[in-house]
Amino acid sequence: MAVTFYDLGSAAGLKKLDDYLLTRSYITGYQASKDDITVHTGLSKAPSAEYVNVSRWYNHIEALLRISGVAGEGSGIIVEGSASISKGAVATPPAGDSKASAAADEDDDDDVDLFGEETEEEKKAAEERAAAVKATGKKKESGKSSVLLDVKPWDDETDMKKLEEAVRSVQMEELHWGASKLAPVGYGIKKLQIMLTIVDDLVSVDNLIEEHLLQEPINEHVQSCDIVAFNKI
Repeated sequence: MAVTFYDLGSAAGLKKLDDYLLTRSYITGYQASKDDITVHTGLSKAPSAEYVNVSRWYNHIEALLRISGVAGEGSGIIVEGSASISKGAVATPPAGDSKASAAADEDDDDDVDLFGEETEEEKKAAEERAAAVKATGKKKESGKSSVLLDVKPWDDETDMKKLEEAVRSVQMEELHWGASKLAPVGYGIKKLQIMLTIVDDLVSVDNLIEEHLLQEPINEHVQSCDIVAFNKI
């Protein structure tokens, strides 16, 4: 049965959505889908910062839409009073041919930041990708993937600084750790959300989790580790 959200423009509707997103990164499943677009469209404006989980989710979907669009089908979500989502709303935005479009694309690249602070390295990488798209008219896969992990501690007494240090202590030649942030889970517990980039043929994320992040001594801090998003770059 499809989940239904009502009155997303009201405090009660936003509170229900905020509670729903407390333990979820997306509306349904483990990747952005049409369900996220449906709910995103149902919001007339960016949610207030007091709705922590909705704001985190909304900003992430906004970033995805600017970067590459959302293609997942989803499970079917109903937002009372919202318009249906057309295929064009979720397709990958085409690269613009005009100077104005190119300038807009570059501005969007500068604004994209899933964790609130874009590094110079990330900006340079975004500019290089944009230049490659303009030169070829088509974005080519690099053989790499960008991954977002949720790393959860055992309890609220876990030292999250030591947890992150333990996670980043895992080093592989074709594994590169990126930006991170702490996100509330509930009851005073926070989880670590961390980005990483891998070379697909050389590093397995499942192996990274099972053989490294959930093994001693790292599992003294880490209770579980889940793949939230996995995107080819």
